[in-house]
Amino acid sequence: MKLRDSGSASIAYFYFDFRDTDKQRLRNMLPSLLIQLSARSDSRCDTLSRLYSDHDSGVQKPSDRTMTQCLKKMLALPLQGPTYIILDALDECPNNSGIPSPRKEVLQLVDELVDLRLPNLHICVTSRPEIDIQAILQHLTPHPVSLHDETGQKQDIVDYVTSIVHSDDTMRKWRDEDKELVIKTLSEKADGM
Repeated sequence: MKLRDSGSASIAYFYFDFRDTDKQRLRNMLPSLLIQLSARSDSRCDTLSRLYSDHDSGVQKPSDRTMTQCLKKMLALPLQGPTYIILDALDECPNNSGIPSPRKEVLQLVDELVDLRLPNLHICVTSRPEIDIQAILQHLTPHPVSLHDETGQKQDIVDYVTSIVHSDDTMRKWRDEDKELVIKTLSEKADGM
């Protein structure tokens, strides 16, 4: 964060939220990333301003492809410090509707950004270990990190469920064996969440 605070680095973050359909699509992710990146750089802001002007000062909405090209231009601008793009909870992006699916569109964008091979671009994608996501991402990164089967994460889930069971007014009145059954079942079936 010292780099970002000194103005040397840029961070753009997007959280895919299964409860909010606006937070599940490339169409909404792209403008968010563009705005965040342009806020930290005059030259990136100029790039976004050109996109705005080219689309009748915002009257026309640019296509996903056009916004993707704008993002690539921003990332490739010279004299930019390190840029970090964080895509959180990609597994909450739907994988079942449309061709390509909303998740596939995001994965294609990540693939395109990695293919740029920009030395100052760093991409972090978080997700549960969904098969389609792993299949695409495994060949894109030399540094995958999986917390899915880590004992620390599992213990955090057990601790959280235990605290809820023992602090909830209704569950506190349950028999000890029922509380233990709930803790054991939820912790085992949490699947890393």
